[in-house]
Amino acid sequence: MILEPLSHAYHDDLVEAVQDGELWKLWYTVIAPPDKMREEIDRRLDLQSKGTMLPFAVIDTRTAKAVGMTTYMNIDAPNRRVEIGSTWYRKSVQRTALNTECKLLLLTHAFESLDCICVEIRTHFFNHASRQAIERLGARLDGILRNNQVLPNGTFRDSCVYSIIATEWPTVKMNLLAKLSSPSTDL
Repeated sequence: MILEPLSHAYHDDLVEAVQDGELWKLWYTVIAPPDKMREEIDRRLDLQSKGTMLPFAVIDTRTAKAVGMTTYMNIDAPNRRVEIGSTWYRKSVQRTALNTECKLLLLTHAFESLDCICVEIRTHFFNHASRQAIERLGARLDGILRNNQVLPNGTFRDSCVYSIIATEWPTVKMNLLAKLSSPSTDL
C-alpha cells in the first residue's frame, strides 16, 4: 500500500472502488456515489488549496489501483494537531492489513515529520466497524460529540472522537508494526 496525492487520475479506480460494497449507501457515513466522484475529488482538492485538507488516494500495490481515499484534515499547525479522516476503502480490502499500513504511514509522518502532539480520528457512533478499527490502532476515545453534524439524509451524527498523543506514539507504533509482522493478528 502506498499513498499518492489525490488527483483526477484516480477517478476511474475510485468509481470502481466505491461500487465494491455500494459504499455510498451506508447511512452512517458520507461517501460519494460513482456519479459524484469527480465532484468529491474537486471538493477535496479545493480544501487542499485552502490549506485545511491534504487528500490522498490509497493505492494497493498488488494491483497498482486506487482502492480508497484518506486525508489529513482540520489541520491546526499552530497547535501541532491534525485529524486523519474522510477515509474509506473498497469493501474487499476492509479488515485487511491495508488500513493498518495506511494509518502507520499517516501517523508516522504526523508524529515524526510534522512533530504533531496529537492526531485525532473521528467516526459516527453507529459505525461500529470503524470504531473497532480505530481502537485496534491504539487510539483512545476522548468523548462523543452529540448531534454535532447533520448528514445528507437528515439524520444527526454523534461523533466518537479518538486521539493518539505524542507520548503514546512509540507504543502505538510498536503495536502497529507487530500487527503487520504477524499474519495471524486481527488487523
